[in-house]
Amino acid sequence: MPADLTKLRNIGVIAHIDAGKTTVTERMLFVSSAKHRVGEVDKGTTTTDDDAEEAERGITIYSACVQFPWKDVRVNLIDTPGHVDFTAEVERSLRVLDGAVVVFSAREGVEAQSETVWRQANRYHVPRIALINKMDREGANWEEVLSEIESRLGAKPVAIQIPAGQGPPHVANPFRGIIDLIKQKLITFPGGKDSREVVESPIPDEFADDAALYRDQMLEQLYGYSDELMELALGGEEIPEALIRKVLRSATVHLQIQPVLCGSALHGMGVEPLLDAVAAYLPHPLEMPPVEGVDPTGKAVKGKSKRRAGSVSDRSSGGEESPEGGEPVKKLVRKPDIAEPFCGLVFKILPYKTGDLYWVRVYSGELKPNSRVLNPGKDLKENVAQIWRIHASKKDEQLDHAEAGDIVALLGLRDSVTGDTLCDTRTPILLESIEFPDTVISMAIEAENSEEKKKLAGVLEMLRKQDPTFRAIENEETGETLISGMGELHLEVIQHRLARDFGLKFRARQPRVSYRESVARKVEVTGECNRNTNGVQHTAAVRLRVEPFTPTGPLAHVAPPVVVSVDPAAATTGGLTSEFVNLVVEELESATEGGGTLGFPLLRLKVTVLGGEVHETDSTDIAFRTAASLAFDKGLREAGVVMLEPIMALQITTPDEHMGDLVGDLQQRRAMIERTEQRGGATVIHAQAPLANLFGYSSAMRSLSQGRAGCSMTPSDYAPAPDDVVQKFLGE
Repeated sequence: MPADLTKLRNIGVIAHIDAGKTTVTERMLFVSSAKHRVGEVDKGTTTTDDDAEEAERGITIYSACVQFPWKDVRVNLIDTPGHVDFTAEVERSLRVLDGAVVVFSAREGVEAQSETVWRQANRYHVPRIALINKMDREGANWEEVLSEIESRLGAKPVAIQIPAGQGPPHVANPFRGIIDLIKQKLITFPGGKDSREVVESPIPDEFADDAALYRDQMLEQLYGYSDELMELALGGEEIPEALIRKVLRSATVHLQIQPVLCGSALHGMGVEPLLDAVAAYLPHPLEMPPVEGVDPTGKAVKGKSKRRAGSVSDRSSGGEESPEGGEPVKKLVRKPDIAEPFCGLVFKILPYKTGDLYWVRVYSGELKPNSRVLNPGKDLKENVAQIWRIHASKKDEQLDHAEAGDIVALLGLRDSVTGDTLCDTRTPILLESIEFPDTVISMAIEAENSEEKKKLAGVLEMLRKQDPTFRAIENEETGETLISGMGELHLEVIQHRLARDFGLKFRARQPRVSYRESVARKVEVTGECNRNTNGVQHTAAVRLRVEPFTPTGPLAHVAPPVVVSVDPAAATTGGLTSEFVNLVVEELESATEGGGTLGFPLLRLKVTVLGGEVHETDSTDIAFRTAASLAFDKGLREAGVVMLEPIMALQITTPDEHMGDLVGDLQQRRAMIERTEQRGGATVIHAQAPLANLFGYSSAMRSLSQGRAGCSMTPSDYAPAPDDVVQKFLGE
């Protein structure tokens, strides 16, 4: 009998680092009786941070999935990292989830990574609720954080709870419970963090005015989403709880509002009401739109020169036309129904002794062990040997089937990677893949001997498969391997894994920045091929325009780094046949992947095919490919090299007395101070600085502030590098 999908919640917990995500997850497991003792991050005893590196550092590095019951609902929960270096874990989790709990610290408020994860949730259209955590901390300010959620995130927060006091026990009005604005009750947790006791009582007189004010404000925000609610209010009638919850659920599921709750997960306050809100306001799979894909059997999605069909950039244009303007791509949908053909998405891969574990979100149909499925993106079939329930990052329970709405682990796959679709072999569909950011930092490592080198190559290949933001390229001439990632911590964790988990012996060089290349100006060039090879004459000419190009609009962040286009006149007055135009485009797309004049990946570049010359008898495929390649190289040289360096957005929180020293240090690092603001008793500095000048910044910041300042940084943009950097690479 199919499971009741209305009783299933697939959710994630997302936030800035140290906002309390893992503690919230741990408390959820405890209060739901899925765990008998509460683990603690500081002691390395939490369920989801089960990796040695996570326990040692006290941070989440890898997303982990746990399942537990809450009243009549079954919850699949993914705990995600908060550090920007591991943002890919958030990206892939949000891609497959139906809802999210976004955690904010009541003291720090909306931080840099808070904005990043919120944007990611926006991109994947994930309904969410917010928890303002750490209400018992010194400097907690619930109203200010609520205001920041609206102003900095562009959100529509609706407070359905307010705190009864805020701050630690020694302040005048400490945090001691939660006032539920729907029930109009004070909720307290007298047993502390090791208890599941929840007590409801009337709202004390000291909080009555605030509760009435915020309840009116909550209802006013909801009137616009329900005529029935508005009519009852205008008639002065009592508004039933059930109607308020119904309107809240509908508006949340349709991404119109975000309910806001509060609490202190560390001390066991507010987690039960949070789980009630997850069940009440976050969607079940049937409330999500049917998953969309394209027909992979169509001519439009075949051929190596096209980008992956179903990608974000394809979807931005509606997916109606093929990448080369040929046959329209046929759109397909799959409803979350066991009667539909099977389809799912691989969103994570973990190594296991008996074979890699492939984490899959099942969107439709049913999947059974010992079956064969199609990977339409690679046009190959895969064997599904076993299906497992996931607990943290390990196998938990072997299943006899998986169905629509499930998140499970598969054993037996071989060639699939993160972002690949799996589907029924008879009714193929290709789902939108997962887009990951480019790496910004790299370092060289070298194995100590030839035996270690062979082992290192195998391990790096496995790590590449697991982590889509990790790159490893071997330099045959030097014997070194260049590994690239999202930040210093990312590469540090990789090094520790190589040494500790795999016992490899290697030497590591200092990290270096991953630059990009663009061009300085627009040029038009002609590439000519006039060669005789083995008695066969090859003659052709191709005209191109090469120019700098900066994408704009809401999807600019997922635009391809290089745009190859064709002037409409190229195949008419431009002198080229459509067949030769397609050959030229294919050659240019291949050439742009090889990097620029200095060997760095190309970025913000547009290449337009203007036309060419076709010889009556001597024009061949080889001639046009050669002419296109020569024209592209010539265009890069004549347009002039522009080196682009990654710029990081910094957010530094410091006591006022250390602000001057920190600002002075930032200016020496070529940072631009954007603004400063007061938050509690501290100053927050917002700045932009080149990554090249930020190596070791965390240590320098702690030294300058006597360990009292905190910092977060996220990739912001690319900007032209200074002349001395360009000259160094040009050898001048």
